[in-house]
Amino acid sequence: MAILGFIKRVYNFYSEGFKQMTVGKTLWMIVLLKLFIMFAILKVFFFPNILNTNYNNEESKANHVRLELIKKHD
Repeated sequence: MAILGFIKRVYNFYSEGFKQMTVGKTLWMIVLLKLFIMFAILKVFFFPNILNTNYNNEESKANHVRLELIKKHD
């Protein structure tokens, strides 16, 4: 029961803090928008899933990763 009381106090602390923000809400929206752009949009266009396109099953994917990790680059 003590843990639930602690969690409730922490939640109330942050919820009251966010309710009283004026400029902070705008800054948080900018941060969330930038995170969305970085992880959702850029990942799709700049980081394709090469393993899924080149290999059909999990065993061949794992073998490729294993070989790449232990391969010595000359």
